[in-house]
Amino acid sequence: MWRGVAGAVGIAAIITASAAQADERTAAPKSIWEQETLTGDWGGARTALKEKSGIDISLTYINEVLDVLHGGINRRASYEGRLDLSVDTDLGKLIGFEGASTHVTVYQIHGSRDNAAANAGSIADPSNIDAVRTTRLFTAWLQYGDPAYNKDDPSKSDRFSFRIGQLAADDEFLTSPTAAGLINGTFGWAAIHAANMLSGGPAYPLATPGARLQVRPMPDLALRAAVFSGDPAGDNCNNNPQICNLHGTTFSFAGGALFIAEAEYGLNQAKKAVGLPGVYKIGAWRATADYADQHFGVTAGGVVVSLASPAAVGPFNHTGNWGVYGVADQMIWRNNDTSLNLFVRGGVAPSDRNLVSAYVDGGAGFKGLLPGRADDTLTFGAAYIKISPAAVALDRDINTRTPPYPIRNEEVVFEVSYAAQIAPWWTIQPDLQYIIHPGGNVPDPNNRAAVVKNAAIIGVRSTIKF
Repeated sequence: MWRGVAGAVGIAAIITASAAQADERTAAPKSIWEQETLTGDWGGARTALKEKSGIDISLTYINEVLDVLHGGINRRASYEGRLDLSVDTDLGKLIGFEGASTHVTVYQIHGSRDNAAANAGSIADPSNIDAVRTTRLFTAWLQYGDPAYNKDDPSKSDRFSFRIGQLAADDEFLTSPTAAGLINGTFGWAAIHAANMLSGGPAYPLATPGARLQVRPMPDLALRAAVFSGDPAGDNCNNNPQICNLHGTTFSFAGGALFIAEAEYGLNQAKKAVGLPGVYKIGAWRATADYADQHFGVTAGGVVVSLASPAAVGPFNHTGNWGVYGVADQMIWRNNDTSLNLFVRGGVAPSDRNLVSAYVDGGAGFKGLLPGRADDTLTFGAAYIKISPAAVALDRDINTRTPPYPIRNEEVVFEVSYAAQIAPWWTIQPDLQYIIHPGGNVPDPNNRAAVVKNAAIIGVRSTIKF
């Protein structure tokens, strides 16, 4: 593992040295350790392109090594890397279409053939950049109105914003600023959505065609609703959904429709606000596609039986699916550059058609905890993933027919992560995770007589903004 870490740091050092030489030739006003990006302002061209033409180009490289030290399925390390290219365009500056903008993100994803999720065997992916190795289009959309809160002058926040194109729900829905300091994917697009929605839902790495409307009846309150294509993998996918839609260009309209609505209240978000800031959300989703029952199937004659029965030839399908969720993220203490935030998120979904019927996560984020390290963040998180009673009932049926067979119950994730801001453009993030009952207490594929053991995972991530 440490050879991979050393390699990543070494590459970054070489790039840093090269960029430093380039800075000397262009006589940049800031040192390389002060500028916002590794490659600087390109001799002023970057700022001119954004201010005059409204085109903002960003390039970020994230790489990490995660090693399953104990438990899981495979005790080994994995390397993952992702190069992110995003282009944002202000159409007002470019073509005079005031209030309109576009956005495109493309990923180049690479790394080990066995990733951290495969090695751990968990429902919650230990890495939020984990994906099938490929170059893929992620999001591409046109937007009118700015959905962001105007912290300088809240009264100037746009009351209306509309977005259409290839969208990702995890860009705006269910998000928590503090939880974003963690690496495990469940602290982003929570497992109750990723494990239940068709093909994981419209979230990294699979965006789908959709439209989103946001209205601000008052500056601190945002009401947003969106409709997405129900299955980002496309029609007749019998493989990994990411392989079915390998390059993100399937533009799937399969799987019916997925509706998501969310209300967000931002407390003390303005720069001049005296109180401590917080974000509170409540949301719900509804899918129109058929979802298979977790316990029952049907025989060739259409009789409903347990999926454990040899007579079952297919699942018993339910029309539609739904869930509700809530998010609270609140700063509870601040002293100059040091602050403490707490977050909690939770949701429920019907047991009969979902693997995960209940979910809750929470944690704390300490910013500027160490003297002289105002931009560093230490984040703790824990997540509880409840296996639905219907899925548990199926395990009991299997155990009756072919004992011994483990009965699933829950998966629990603990994580601690420290994001060290080496420079404005470079973050190094050591990370430690412990996952209880990976997969929810399932048979170990390497030893069917045993269950997958609790997994201890250690790793480090490097993020460089070019």
